Amino acid sequence: KQTLLPLLREEISSFIFPCKPALQRPELQHMVLELLRYIPVLLFLLFVCGLDHFIFSILSIIQHHSFIEYSYQTSHHLSVNVMGTSLMAELLRGTIGALNASFDTEVETSNLACLPQPTGMTRQQYLNTCLPLGALALLCLAQVYPFRLRRAIAAFYFPKREKARVLFLYNRLLRQRQNFLLLQRGRVARQARQPPTLGTWLWCRRRWPCLRRCLRQSCTLCGTPETPQHQPCPNPDCGALYCGSCW
Repeated sequence: KQTLLPLLREEISSFIFPCKPALQRPELQHMVLELLRYIPVLLFLLFVCGLDHFIFSILSIIQHHSFIEYSYQTSHHLSVNVMGTSLMAELLRGTIGALNASFDTEVETSNLACLPQPTGMTRQQYLNTCLPLGALALLCLAQVYPFRLRRAIAAFYFPKREKARVLFLYNRLLRQRQNFLLLQRGRVARQARQPPTLGTWLWCRRRWPCLRRCLRQSCTLCGTPETPQHQPCPNPDCGALYCGSCW
């Protein structure tokens, strides 16, 4: 509740607010891990589709450029002529004459039955193949919203445990805020020693007041742009600027 313990700017990023439709930082980490698991499946599907298209292209080339047609023609004529007018000649003509034969052969064949007959996948088939993976990617993005209901469901069935969790969170925030001042003092000191130093910007602003619009300051701790509500440090040798929550 904002009236009980208003969160500081640095503390907001570490909490998940169930009513906010946007994805929040703790949820992004879990979502990125789920998407990393999704990437190998996507790469495998792309590899299989590419391999399918490659094999189809090879078989199609074989089908169009390996067609061979054979044409075989032959003619066979057998004729036995027995000369003479004797009885034996007449007998031989009647017996061996039956062997006379004449026929023509013409055969046409091809290797069409041995060639592959590939059939490529249509766009609809590719689409049907990719739809489950698309649905899986959407589930990776949308699963953060059902996960927000886990705390509410657990609080409904275990109200005492929920009160203990809220009390633990409240006490932890108080302990963190006790150390907040010391941590931020060290942070400001490190920031002042980095070039360009914090004192250089402040000296320029005091030396040339007309440059204040160009050298617009921000909160020394959280980086919020300067507004009329920002508080300057009362030390005349410092002049650092702080927003309301940080001050």
